[in-house]
Amino acid sequence: MSQKLSLGWLGAVGLCAALSANAQEKPGNFTTQMPLTLSGEGPWYRLELPLEVQLNARQTDLGDVRVFNAAGEVQAYALAREQAQTSENRALTDVKWFPLYSSTDASDATPSIQVQTNANGTLVEVRPSSQIEAGEEVLRGWLLEASAVKAPLQQLILDWTSERDGFQRFSIEASDDLQHWQSWGEGQVARLTFADERIEQREVALPRQRARYLRLLWDTPQSAPILTSAQLESASINSLPLSLIWSQPLAGTGVKAGEYTWQLPAGLNIERLRVELNQANSLAPVTLYGRRESSQAWRPLSSGLLYRLTQNGQDVVQDELQMPGQTVQQLKLVVDERGGGLGAEAPAVHFAVRATQLVFLARGAAPYTLALGSSAVKAANLPLPTLIPDYSPGRLAALGQAKVDGGLLFAQSTTATPPIVVGTDWKKIGLWAVLLLGVFFLAVMAFSLLRKPPAQT
Repeated sequence: MSQKLSLGWLGAVGLCAALSANAQEKPGNFTTQMPLTLSGEGPWYRLELPLEVQLNARQTDLGDVRVFNAAGEVQAYALAREQAQTSENRALTDVKWFPLYSSTDASDATPSIQVQTNANGTLVEVRPSSQIEAGEEVLRGWLLEASAVKAPLQQLILDWTSERDGFQRFSIEASDDLQHWQSWGEGQVARLTFADERIEQREVALPRQRARYLRLLWDTPQSAPILTSAQLESASINSLPLSLIWSQPLAGTGVKAGEYTWQLPAGLNIERLRVELNQANSLAPVTLYGRRESSQAWRPLSSGLLYRLTQNGQDVVQDELQMPGQTVQQLKLVVDERGGGLGAEAPAVHFAVRATQLVFLARGAAPYTLALGSSAVKAANLPLPTLIPDYSPGRLAALGQAKVDGGLLFAQSTTATPPIVVGTDWKKIGLWAVLLLGVFFLAVMAFSLLRKPPAQT
């Protein structure tokens, strides 16, 4: 009998689990819903999430954000957070080259040279430091002047003439003063002829460092070629500023002289903080602390010098602090009042977070609704390459656009615009009815088994 009861209860538990797994998320499960308007070509649309929208999320990583269609069906989506970007500018520069000679009896030694420069420091002439008899000089290599190239050197491109084809191997050294040289490794170029076809390798990789001069010394001096062209490819990398979303002014509290605190509306990954300096000629060395909860200890986030100074009738302002992007909900600013302080009242601050875009695949009928605000749901966002099979970073800007239509619609509020009404879910009601009916029959079976007298042997 106990085995039959256990099997019955296992069936009931399994039915409950199946019911829970089949229950779909609905807009009504979220505290906030916002209607969306679409423009451009689909089926993918991207939505710039305003800061006011992000503040209504219950989860710091926006794991409780969803998009629904008119039938209340959830849409597949991805989150694209702004990342630090860099741009690389490449340039190809023709440079001067000067031969390096040594005598035949000192062909293995590094050539000793004398140089002549003009007023700008540019090389005009390079010659051996000692006289070499005619017919005894050996071409050891070449000296390249790269003083006109200000960016790190990335690649050397050579052209040459030689009596025979083959590989050319040489050492590469760099210097800024022609006195102290640093090894940059080995280089190799080649010119080969095979089946009436010519194969050339003219490029040599460089270590992405700056140098005013390069010295190329051939491993086999007797076969050093005559250069006809020398070019240096340089690359400068520029960091592009992050796209940030700034908040409205946030009031704070003065704890004591030179100490202020602020309570953020939610736990946020703050990238930058701006402090309003209303008084002219304010100067304040500060240290900024943060924490998630009141029970935690304060930890330092940033420090710097804030000021608003009047010079020549104009204000010179430095009012921002760079932050590490950690999640905080409480901030504390400690001011060194030897600079005059910031006053008894806490100044208002503005905080900035990284811009975040939501990309979703529109399926089903419009209108579409953005919903968020639930601590119970789990993150369901897909990677962008999964959501868009042929995704590339340049394609993101070409997607259709979605925008929040009007203000926020709070499910529990009584604003003029009513929240979205979720229709009766008859499927769920039917499943619950089947579950309760099954439990009732199990109870009847158990009761009948308990009343049945034991069999006599």
